[in-house]
Amino acid sequence: MRLNDAKVALVFDWMTNMGGAEKVNLKLHQMFPEAPIFTSVFNKDKIVGFEDADIRTSFIQRLPYAKEHHQWYLSLMPYAYELFDLSKFDIVISSCHSCSKGVITKPETLHICYCHTPMRYAWDDWQTYINDYKINSLVKKIAKRKLHKIRIWDKLASERVDYFIANSHTTQKRIEKYYRRPSTVIQPMVNTDKFDIKDSPKGYFLAVGRLIPYKKFDLLVEAFNELGLPLKIAGTGLMEPYLQKIAKQNIEFLGHVDEEELKRLYQGAEALVFPQTEDFGIVPLEAMACGRPVIAYRDGGATETIIENKTGIFFDKQDVIHLRTAVEKFVERKKDFDAKEIRAHAETFDEETFERKLSKYLQSKWEMRGE
Repeated sequence: MRLNDAKVALVFDWMTNMGGAEKVNLKLHQMFPEAPIFTSVFNKDKIVGFEDADIRTSFIQRLPYAKEHHQWYLSLMPYAYELFDLSKFDIVISSCHSCSKGVITKPETLHICYCHTPMRYAWDDWQTYINDYKINSLVKKIAKRKLHKIRIWDKLASERVDYFIANSHTTQKRIEKYYRRPSTVIQPMVNTDKFDIKDSPKGYFLAVGRLIPYKKFDLLVEAFNELGLPLKIAGTGLMEPYLQKIAKQNIEFLGHVDEEELKRLYQGAEALVFPQTEDFGIVPLEAMACGRPVIAYRDGGATETIIENKTGIFFDKQDVIHLRTAVEKFVERKKDFDAKEIRAHAETFDEETFERKLSKYLQSKWEMRGE
């Protein structure tokens, strides 16, 4: 049985901003350009690369402000994904950090889930996730009750998947813990062809990502307030007004930047600062593809992509003192980092390697289904 002969559908979580999961989604679309994409919400103004895709959205797409505030409708998403009709497809590939794995397929359909993480806001980090959001206490209380139901549904939804692929060993452990399912690790990729070593550092540090609580940009701002060193932050999110309010003049908020500008920012940075726990984290690899080292919290996917004292520096506790100390250590030792060596390491995570591993895995499972 050839994979190319199968009728494939792709199922993604909301497509409202370009992040690490969306870059994997884009690669899946490029691998299966004829496959329709089912998703809860699609914001064509924020997502690039899907201009020719057959995108089929849920009823949530038509609800007020869904494209800007999809999280308002989290409680409706299980129902939205269960409504999708996937009866005509041989293979369903869900790319999931939320609800997309919950689609219902026929018994003979092969459903493979590329899991970025079990829902972070429903499982291991749910209390911190809720408490850190800048919303009123009544909304938080309602959210906690709804998350109880979401957890029950999420565990049920995980049983609809035939095979799980984990994006990291960190995610693999979480899948085993919360879903009691085995998984195979295939790490995401970075398009190293889009990045190169060009400029010498221009004296500033860089942070990239959505400005939401678990990314720990508040910790970053507090540390650089004390350090007084130039910091540029690329990204938007609901914490942006609060972060701008507490930031001193050495910190610059750039908002959304396009790919070319982001590349220039990577190339000119002294280092990328990465204070959060990510299940994998493509941003550090993009910085390394530009030859720039990474100052990262020693947890999650960063421990699988950063080589200490060769491509970056770790700090061991998410607080201002440890982050500040790591930055100061980097400033003292920054001449020890070799840009070409850093980029060479990033190239071991290139797109060709990812596509080859994923294609081989999918083909093997498809052949097993035909036996």
